[in-house]
Amino acid sequence: MTAFECVADGQEAMATGAEVSEQLRGVGREAKGLRSPAVLFVMDVAEGVRVVSHNALAMLGFVAVVGALFLMGRADVRYSLESQTLNWLMERANLRAMASGEAEEDGDLLAVAEPEAIQRATAANPAELNRQQANVAYWISKRYNVAPEPISRLVQEAWSVGHRVNLEPTLVLAVMAIESGFNPFAQSHVGAQGLMQVMTRVHHDKYEIFGGQNAAFDPVTNLRVGVQVLKDCIRKAGSLEGGLKYYVGAANLIDDGGYAAKVLAEQAYLRQVAAGAKLPVTVTLPQAVVQADVPAAPSAAAKAGSAVNGQSVQQPMPSASEPVAPAAHRGEQVALLSGIH
Repeated sequence: MTAFECVADGQEAMATGAEVSEQLRGVGREAKGLRSPAVLFVMDVAEGVRVVSHNALAMLGFVAVVGALFLMGRADVRYSLESQTLNWLMERANLRAMASGEAEEDGDLLAVAEPEAIQRATAANPAELNRQQANVAYWISKRYNVAPEPISRLVQEAWSVGHRVNLEPTLVLAVMAIESGFNPFAQSHVGAQGLMQVMTRVHHDKYEIFGGQNAAFDPVTNLRVGVQVLKDCIRKAGSLEGGLKYYVGAANLIDDGGYAAKVLAEQAYLRQVAAGAKLPVTVTLPQAVVQADVPAAPSAAAKAGSAVNGQSVQQPMPSASEPVAPAAHRGEQVALLSGIH
């Protein structure tokens, strides 16, 4: 091989190497071009996740604020959530106790277990009431220091029976409030019994369809009988105020010592609460009036009433802040016997 041919071969080899290098650089540039979109994609995804997480946390906070404001205005929903949470916590505690062997079966209690006992309970879930009834139930519960479940059942019954006999439910509840302070076992010294302080021995016939006189201490039954007696009193007197005077047994007195005023004042409060007013539970009732019994012309009904009452002075009614005692006079319920029965 001549020198010229060697030089030519070297130049050809150099040209081939340059071509290979250029090809490799092209491949590198292509790889670099392919890698940049992938990195960009990953960066875009990360940024999207960050933005979505930020917005999700902001939305969660907004929902929490709205939920808190909603619960502040809905006592029934708040009570339901609290009850469910408490039940869940109690179940968890019981399960942990059983798992650790700390729970022991109470043989004496199991021996008298009665799953049907719930049917005798006078109670209802406040969350099942409508807005008006729930407002009234919770307000009464706080005002008279009684549990909301039994009050909810009585509120339901007052609405049902009141509408059936054309008496305002708030009036029925107001009478119960003044008569017994929602104590279903209350009894006056003249024998008025139960929530609405009905004279059981006088209206024993009304209790027959409920199984007998002991039904006077069933809150729902006492309410139903008391509503019927109240309706009869209003019909006999010809007015609501007069009917309340008859109901408390003061028809033959100059006045009722402020009984009707207290009932109507309590009813006015209950109406406001049912309408959604935020009324404090410490609102007061009119003060009682002590009045001598000076009937104009004693009638047979008056004599029957005084024979049962055994006194001539109307007793003062307690204020709303004091425990509410049963009304003292029930003579007119006896007097009604001749006109109603």
